[in-house]
Amino acid sequence: MASDKIQIVGDANFESDVLQASVPVLVDFWATWCAPCRAIAPSIEALAGEYDGRVRFAKHNIDDDPGTPTRFEIRSIPTLLLFKGGKVVAQIIGAQPKAKIEEMIKAAL
Repeated sequence: MASDKIQIVGDANFESDVLQASVPVLVDFWATWCAPCRAIAPSIEALAGEYDGRVRFAKHNIDDDPGTPTRFEIRSIPTLLLFKGGKVVAQIIGAQPKAKIEEMIKAAL
């Protein structure tokens, strides 16, 4: 469910690939059974192409690796967290339109 523009992250590589990244990273916390997660996937995919090189995009399956979602108090999915300099700078919970997600990204750049 990821493309060449969207990286799969888990508990093992979250620190290095998200928290220590030199650019902002948008992490999509999702699960395979979550219909709203699948609904926003095309928007995430499109934004990953549009912001390639300026923002990194990652997906974190909460069922495969529950440690990180617990650490960041993810209580419902989809949850999008935008990390910059190792800190959460923005958050969207629930399926939102592409424009709203893009607003969050632009604010962080």
